[in-house]
Amino acid sequence: MRFKFLHLLMLTCTFAAALASANENYSSELDNDPQVSDAKFKVSKDAEFVEMVPEIVQEKVKSTKKPTIAPTTKTTTTTTKPTTHKLSPALAIAPRVNNGITMRNQTKLFLERAGAIKVSEDFYLGELGYDISDDGYDWSNLNNPVAPPNVASHTAGGYVITAQRLQEIRSNLMYWYFDRDTNGGRGDYQYDIHASMTQLHKNLNFRLPFFGFIYNYTRLSLNGYLEFSDPPEYLTYPLVFPIKDYPKRRDPSFIGIWFSKCRVGRIYPTDIDQRVPGVYFRLERDLLTRTDRFGVEVRERTMWDIREGVVGAETFIPKHVIIATWKNVSFAGGIDNSLFTTNTFQMVIATDEVYTYAIFNYDLLKWSSNTEAGGDTTTGEGGVPAYVGFNAGNGTRSYEYTPYSQQMVIRDLTGRGWGNGFPGRHLFRIDEQILIGSCNKDIDASHLPLSFAPEAGNMLGGTVVNITGPCFDPKKRVTCHFDTEDVLGTFVNKNRVICVQPFLKAEGWVRFEISVGNQRFKWRGRYFVETPALATEKIFFETEDVHKKAPEQIQINWDPYNLTSNGNANIMISLWGYREVTIYPQLEYIDTIEAGLTNTGSYVIYPNNYINRNNYNNDLQFGFLQINLTNPEQYSGLKISPTLWSRPIPLGWYFNKQWERKHGLRWPEALCENWIRNDRYLRTFTGDLPLCPCTLEQAVYDKGRYRPDKECDKDSNPTCLRHKNAIHCVVSGNPVAEGAEQQCCYDRYGVLMLTQDQVWGSRPRRNHNLGKMPWNEAGKVPTLSNWFHDMRPWYSCCHWQREQSVNCETFRFERRPSQDCVGYQAPGVAGVFGDPHFITFDGTPYTFNGLGEFVLSRSVSADRRFEVQGRFEQVPKNQYGAVMATQLTALAMRGNTTTTIEVRLRPKFARWRYALDVLADGRRIYFDRESMRFQHFDGVTVYTPTYLLNQSQVVVMFDGGVGVEVVENEGYMTGRVYLPWDFINKTAGLFGNWSFNALDDLVLPDGTVANVNMNDFRQIYYNFGLKWMLADRNIPNVGTALFSRDNGRTASYYSNASFVPNFLKEPQDFLPSNRSYDVERAEELCGESYQCRYDYGMTLNADMAHFTKNYYDSLVNIRNLNSKRTVSCGVLETPRFGRKLSFDFMPGAKIAFECDEGFVLMGDQRRECLANGLWNVPEYGYTYCLREVFYTRRIAFIAIAIIVLVICPLMICIVCGIYRFRQKQLKEDPAWQMTIPRSRASSRSNLRQLSGPDDDSDTDATGTLKKSRSYDKVYRTNEPLPGKPRIDFPAKKWDLDDEDVTSSEGDKPRQMGRRSLRNNSGTDHDLPEADEEGTAVDDEPAHEHQQGQLNDTTDASNPAAYRNQPPSPETDEEPQHNATLHQQYSPTFSAADSRNSSMNYQPNAAIQNRFGGVPVLPNNTQFFTRPPSNIPAGATSVPLRQAPNVAPLTQDNGLPSPPYAASPTPSQQRSTEV
Repeated sequence: MRFKFLHLLMLTCTFAAALASANENYSSELDNDPQVSDAKFKVSKDAEFVEMVPEIVQEKVKSTKKPTIAPTTKTTTTTTKPTTHKLSPALAIAPRVNNGITMRNQTKLFLERAGAIKVSEDFYLGELGYDISDDGYDWSNLNNPVAPPNVASHTAGGYVITAQRLQEIRSNLMYWYFDRDTNGGRGDYQYDIHASMTQLHKNLNFRLPFFGFIYNYTRLSLNGYLEFSDPPEYLTYPLVFPIKDYPKRRDPSFIGIWFSKCRVGRIYPTDIDQRVPGVYFRLERDLLTRTDRFGVEVRERTMWDIREGVVGAETFIPKHVIIATWKNVSFAGGIDNSLFTTNTFQMVIATDEVYTYAIFNYDLLKWSSNTEAGGDTTTGEGGVPAYVGFNAGNGTRSYEYTPYSQQMVIRDLTGRGWGNGFPGRHLFRIDEQILIGSCNKDIDASHLPLSFAPEAGNMLGGTVVNITGPCFDPKKRVTCHFDTEDVLGTFVNKNRVICVQPFLKAEGWVRFEISVGNQRFKWRGRYFVETPALATEKIFFETEDVHKKAPEQIQINWDPYNLTSNGNANIMISLWGYREVTIYPQLEYIDTIEAGLTNTGSYVIYPNNYINRNNYNNDLQFGFLQINLTNPEQYSGLKISPTLWSRPIPLGWYFNKQWERKHGLRWPEALCENWIRNDRYLRTFTGDLPLCPCTLEQAVYDKGRYRPDKECDKDSNPTCLRHKNAIHCVVSGNPVAEGAEQQCCYDRYGVLMLTQDQVWGSRPRRNHNLGKMPWNEAGKVPTLSNWFHDMRPWYSCCHWQREQSVNCETFRFERRPSQDCVGYQAPGVAGVFGDPHFITFDGTPYTFNGLGEFVLSRSVSADRRFEVQGRFEQVPKNQYGAVMATQLTALAMRGNTTTTIEVRLRPKFARWRYALDVLADGRRIYFDRESMRFQHFDGVTVYTPTYLLNQSQVVVMFDGGVGVEVVENEGYMTGRVYLPWDFINKTAGLFGNWSFNALDDLVLPDGTVANVNMNDFRQIYYNFGLKWMLADRNIPNVGTALFSRDNGRTASYYSNASFVPNFLKEPQDFLPSNRSYDVERAEELCGESYQCRYDYGMTLNADMAHFTKNYYDSLVNIRNLNSKRTVSCGVLETPRFGRKLSFDFMPGAKIAFECDEGFVLMGDQRRECLANGLWNVPEYGYTYCLREVFYTRRIAFIAIAIIVLVICPLMICIVCGIYRFRQKQLKEDPAWQMTIPRSRASSRSNLRQLSGPDDDSDTDATGTLKKSRSYDKVYRTNEPLPGKPRIDFPAKKWDLDDEDVTSSEGDKPRQMGRRSLRNNSGTDHDLPEADEEGTAVDDEPAHEHQQGQLNDTTDASNPAAYRNQPPSPETDEEPQHNATLHQQYSPTFSAADSRNSSMNYQPNAAIQNRFGGVPVLPNNTQFFTRPPSNIPAGATSVPLRQAPNVAPLTQDNGLPSPPYAASPTPSQQRSTEV
């Protein structure tokens, strides 16, 4: 028991002594540390107390239920009595509990005994300005050498840092590093690193991207770097990286903050920081979900240091952080006293496993060179200073931080950089390329690298560009030069200036330069200008309402953080428009949509709010929405604001009411007609465009002329707003000579869609989306001219009108008609793959294992030149040793005067993010941003498919139609070249001469054809392949290598003409007999492909064999597709105002037509595409739709035309024939007179309608002249006879009955006309008129007297018989008429009805007319000898009428004169009636 008591007493005394000693040591350090004194205490000379400076601190409060810690903030000023002892802020005691005495109680007891403070029982150290947690850890001391005791936590609701605490921890240059921990350990100190073991391996257990490679480990070296591969055995100063003779010598991959041989130094006892000299390493993982205090503070401090220090890192959040510190390290080779000449620096690496940033903090630099590099042994000066920079390793690339690295100004690193405002802090982005984030004051050259972000912006302007390069002075003006536009920069800090990109009329990569003060523009870079149609979309439309003519509302969204992180900021939404009325393009402000809107990220536009606007520039038909900050200085302290732009949109939703007031309700028609009128004055452009491929497959594999259209892409944008029912569209990759653009869209069946068929068809464009140089002229501006001339009219002509409207069909059929694929010629294809195997343009396969750089294909034409070169390197070793075969690793290509494009295969461990490197004129370009998927350079367009993010497929399109496709899979590369038919018989190189003749494929540079056996690899190698090897000099007919030379590696570095590959074809021929398994495996993997079997037998790599077979099959399929003749019947035009029921135009297609309502289909209703590529010949004419009114008119005109063209000529011919016949007859017989035929077409009823029963006039009621023949009245004629006087015949009773005179009886019609005079025997006689005694009447007075008596008698006895109807035979038999009838007769007859006649027609009867008519001439005995009808039968006292005997009637004697003839009356002279 006593022993235990004594033991306890000794422990207590020891503990008390330790506390007193610690108190004295920390007090002495505080006396010598002005920073600590100033930071924590303010001691007045006359004061009787020590005033603690108020400080906002954070403390964790343990929960009794949860291990989570919530911060608290307390600000308290405490007064104490003066004391000679000062409380050390670095005090940290292990949180042990001893007999109920906690660390808090021990601290309280210690402070009371020290006399520093008199505290109560419930004291709290936070009231003194200290941030001490319950476990006793002092968080307020940023230089606390003791590591925090907590363990990483990921539970919810943990520590939340305040802005004050964040500002406090960021106020120190150096990050945390600890040489102790609360458990008695050594904290971050790496005691295993010393002079005998200078490096230590560290597993990271996460991906660390660095300089294109990716690592999950590192090695911490005493020599001032983190390395990822072994350094060379010896170093040669000055250091040059990468190692040029790699792989003979190792080329390390490292991050060098101070690459020089070092050793651990020493510190003086009087130094403020007594942490142990040496190397420290701390790794904090998974910071995204950390909730413990130290994890949160590390994440927030690193995040904001990088975001504010490096341009372009505004969204970076670190996931893992490495803190490596070299404290008080000296140079190697110095004397012992040199151990006190030390440097202290720190490297902080932060990554989110995609982006990686490095922070170099230089705290103390007293030496620059080690003795091996020529430095002296005392001060470490005089030799080659340390290397500062980065090396990717494996002989690839490096970055040396000039002008400091290996230069005498290296000691200025502690006073330069100004990262986050700290002299001595330098920041870099190091994941893919090394981008400096700190200013550089000590460098001068004609072309200095400029760091800026973002590196791309919308052509319309408003992108805020953060610039780092020179160290800026607020008193000096900074000018930014974008292409041809200058703007002034805004000073942010010494390390950063901001310039707002202006409106640029350009696209692609342009010059970007800055000048400081009066200096010239020597800080330079390249800035990518995005066309408005392809720019990053920052204003989103929820629906397609903005494209409608008159929508009710438009919902827009945007990311509010693109403007500011302040959610209460006010923004302004405005509307802009574009037009081209002069040579200068005009982008004009229209109206403010909303002036004071909170930056919430969404807004609804109601177009009805703007219907009463009356803008002066209401002729603007398309434009953009713009969003910017209303008062940016309020939120950012700067007078500039970022600007967000929408994609181009039509402005019908805004201007529709104004256009209605201006043009009427049919304002879309007015807008369209104005455009059509103007467009007709412009040049025709479709003749310069390439023809569209017939099918989607052909379009996809025409890599030289067509690329995907981002408006309708099956891989990235299948909505196809302006091409509904299409699944994919392609456009010409480069503008044609006049700047036009071809577009080809395909439906779900892969058939070309045409505007002649539907409004959604393919539309050629007058202006390419990329514009045309010079871009600053109207009609040549990227996107804007395209919308003004091609997109804008589509809305006014078609989208806002009916598809069948006149304007839309004019737009589709006349102004923007699709071009069909008739005459389309698929390109020729050649390729290389494997190790390596070739297929020429004519389809000849062969194998050539050359080592070096060779010409794959080049044009021998002087006017259209192109060249494609390939680099082949040896295949890596397999398990049996070196492989005597090569593979394709790079391609370089160039057009006539275009930019040189180079595509390289990246090293194995550098393919984690990008599989291929693409260089344009030696500068690396990337395609991972959406707006940079398609990049246009001088004469060439480069793009990657939208569905790929790793650049494993690159397509290069030259303006001559030449295309090059490069594909990578698992490190194996293939190259394919696509040529249009313009290059037939104009190519040479390893891909041969394209002539459709395989016999002349292997053409040598001198133009001769190599005579080799295609199965003899040796002959091909020596007699053909090596002839096309490139060298460092220009070889006639071969050329000069186009590859860029990194690290001084010329063509001779890769070329080796003495390399002897394997010349045997089959694995069983070149593999040993004991490796039959490999032969069988090759057969199993490859089948019939000898290329695949060869590659597997050489490399034993199944992946390489697989992709060799895959590339071979793909190339063969492409060649078969392109060589297949496509038969197309071409465009079958849709009838205007009609439609086709199907749109196919391939052989066998049958197309039916329909017309719109109100139209009539004319021509063939169906057409068929024949096997010969022609539409069948229409049977009824070409199909078209005719309006019904025009159709009716046409029928009437046709009838009139038939009458005019057929009947009239026929009548003329008849008249002419009659005239000739009459002339002929008169010539033979001058007394001949043509007999006039009588009409049979009129009926009795028609005759009665022409002349009423009591009407004796020559005209009817309407004044129309009656027909000349009045058969139902009297017979009159004024026809004179030759040589005879004019005679006027008196009116005579017509001898017709009441029946139809034109009716027919039996099968034969009745004959009407002049009646023959028959005698009793049936012979005809023409007898003269006789008097009542039977003698002819020649005396005219007697005749007139008799005629007067006759008229009187007739009128008196039976007037109706003469005026109303022809007399019947019964009335003729009356006695009072008997004498008159013997004196008068008619030369015509009437067919008397058998009902009124007592006789029937007998053909042979002499006394009866053959048509059943009653003879009325005097010699007709049947009429004149029968008794009157009123005499009873059997009466004999009544004498029969006798027929008079008259002379025959001839042309010579004429008609007899009637009695009492008088001169013709006027009514009788009007016409000659028969």
